[in-house]
Amino acid sequence: MTTLENKFSHLQDILRELRSVAVAFSAGVDSTFILKAAIDTLGAENVVAVTGRSDSLAATEFEQTKQLAKLLGVEHVVLNTNEFDNENYISNPTNRCYYCKTTLYDHMATFVSERSIGAMVNGINADDLGDFRPGIEAAHEHQVRCPAAEAKLTKEDIRSLSKTWGLPTYDKPASPCLSSRVQYGEAITPQKLRMIEAAEAVLHDLGIRECRVRHHDKLARIEVPVAWITKLSEPNVAAELTQKFQAIGYQYVALDLKGFRSGSMNEVITLGGLRSS
Repeated sequence: MTTLENKFSHLQDILRELRSVAVAFSAGVDSTFILKAAIDTLGAENVVAVTGRSDSLAATEFEQTKQLAKLLGVEHVVLNTNEFDNENYISNPTNRCYYCKTTLYDHMATFVSERSIGAMVNGINADDLGDFRPGIEAAHEHQVRCPAAEAKLTKEDIRSLSKTWGLPTYDKPASPCLSSRVQYGEAITPQKLRMIEAAEAVLHDLGIRECRVRHHDKLARIEVPVAWITKLSEPNVAAELTQKFQAIGYQYVALDLKGFRSGSMNEVITLGGLRSS
């Protein structure tokens, strides 16, 4: 059995082989882990954290990228991406993430070439390889390395090591881009993403760390951990939520009785019937 120590040693070998790296950095659990591992292995002078700034990135998440890069003492570069100029992206097909990551990696490739950096790396882990993640195809096409996945490090491994290192992200809930909340086939616009961001902020203010507001045209479908469903169903709480969500721009507000689950938008994709347009 491969031990966690052996996996991490393999990860370090991969990073040493690359010599210098640009880390696609979102301030999530995985990319923060890879950034820290790269700094410790290669030295901060050989590592750059690169964040793509766009309307699909929540303002709080963007601020966290700056704060974490400063905390880790590494150079942080922000690239303004232009995925909203791509009709393939804004039309929101099931492989939308492919077009988003393609745009990010195109910009990163130019930056890496100008700075003569050894390689681009991301935070993809071994668990991600068994999931529906079109962005991984874009990474392969751009020769972006996935050191954690290559070293067979799982999400659990990464959280464990992050906790040992004292990283504040060790127990951070997953926070994919805001566009992932919009139902497939419905066009993505900056206005819709701001609505989603504002609606989720309402839930965060209630103390709900992990939640999603799924955008279905005029309807907001709320996903929260099952333990919160009863609380949000209380008449006074439900009335307050409805009022706040309608002020944001939603006409209808629904509470998903299945509770929070990552990637629920993919439930509409039938097995064997994945469609890219």
